[in-house]
Amino acid sequence: MTVADLLAPDRVVLDLRVPDKRRLIDELARRAAAAAEVSAEAIAEAIAARERLGSTGMGAGIAIPHARLAGAAQPVGVFARLRPALDFDAIDGRTVDLVFLLVLPARAPGDHLDVLACVARRLRDADVKAALRRVGDAEAAHALLTEIG
Repeated sequence: MTVADLLAPDRVVLDLRVPDKRRLIDELARRAAAAAEVSAEAIAEAIAARERLGSTGMGAGIAIPHARLAGAAQPVGVFARLRPALDFDAIDGRTVDLVFLLVLPARAPGDHLDVLACVARRLRDADVKAALRRVGDAEAAHALLTEIG
């Protein structure tokens, strides 16, 4: 599985402004709903429930909120660059400006770890991370996220 398998160009948003973590989750869930074939409300609730177990803010300004849903047709991703950065209860206490929301089917329990690892590897790449923070348009951000390398 690659990021290109998860992320369509229309699910990349730059300079998203939201007042708090809950509104961010709601907005990204809305953008994922059609592709995942699950309601935005169901996605938002599942992500919020996962966040209550512990923040998916992995540090260095990155968060990968995710949840498995029984009705999800396929793994779906939504990427957002936030302006300004947002408190996400990240493990390092820093605000988050790069967010990759993942909706994963409930079937095949181990597969979600491969998907998470794929996204985390891409976002942890120092060159990709720096480029995502300065890129000027969503198409270029999509290319950065989905190129193999």
